Formats: sequence, structure tokens, C-alpha cells
Amino acid sequence: MNKIQLSFILLLATPLFAADNDVSVNSKSNLLLVHKTPTCGCCKEWVKHAKNHGFNVTTQDHQSLEKIKSMYKITPEYRSCHTTISSNGFVFEGHIPSQYIEKFLSEDHPNAIGLTVPGMPLGSPGMDFDDRFMPYDVLILFKDGSSEVYAEVRE
Repeated sequence: MNKIQLSFILLLATPLFAADNDVSVNSKSNLLLVHKTPTCGCCKEWVKHAKNHGFNVTTQDHQSLEKIKSMYKITPEYRSCHTTISSNGFVFEGHIPSQYIEKFLSEDHPNAIGLTVPGMPLGSPGMDFDDRFMPYDVLILFKDGSSEVYAEVRE
């Protein structure tokens, strides 16, 4: 059994031991495994954001995320500093606001692999700096490698 398989087993078992949490996404889909590097401060802040919005988050540190991103077919133009995998297999790349993850998980997307916020836009969750903000798009990623705008974040 490799580390990723073991991580998912532990991730799926966590609700059995966790306190009841008022979460609007169902208990299976609110489990997130965040792959990040050990020194990334903005990744840690994004994890806090997800937890504060009701997600049950586990982290796994890697010296390099190249293999993880390639395994989940996240091409360079869609990459950010951390890669999150839901317990039902969807990919959430980068600093995605939790409400869009929750919305995505409540919908049916048979041809999608997940969502991404490419790069590290200023003002996105985990990228807070004073009151500065840079508008950005949340993209939906499809199995064929294409994407389209899922949400526009303008404030």
C-alpha cells in the first residue's frame, strides 16, 4: 500500500472519530486531502479557510508536487501551489474559495475532473495581503484537458 492509498484510507476513516460538524455538503464529499510542500504558508492559510467553512481537511507534505499534479492530469497552465483531492476523487487546484468547492460537489459534472484557480491571485483564500485584491476566475477542468470559466471572482 503506498502513501496516497494509506492517506485516503485514513481520510475516509476520519469522520468515524470526528465530532459532529454542521456542514452543508454531505459527509462523504466534505473530506479533502491537500497535497502541499512543507514550507508553503499560503497553503496552510487555505487549509484554515477550508476548515473554517466546514470541510474536514487532511494535509500531506511533499518536497515536490510534480508527480501528484501529473497523476491528476493538471497541466502547467492550470497549476497552483497546492493540489486538493476530495474523497470522491475530484481535484481542486489552488486557492479556490470554499463556496465554489461546495457548489461543485453538490452538482453533477460527469466530464469534469475538478476546479482550479491557476497561479496565486492576490486576495484569494490564503493569499490575503492587506486589502489588496486581483480579480480572478475559477475554472472547471474537463477530462479531455479543456476548461471553461465556472465562476468569476471580482470582489
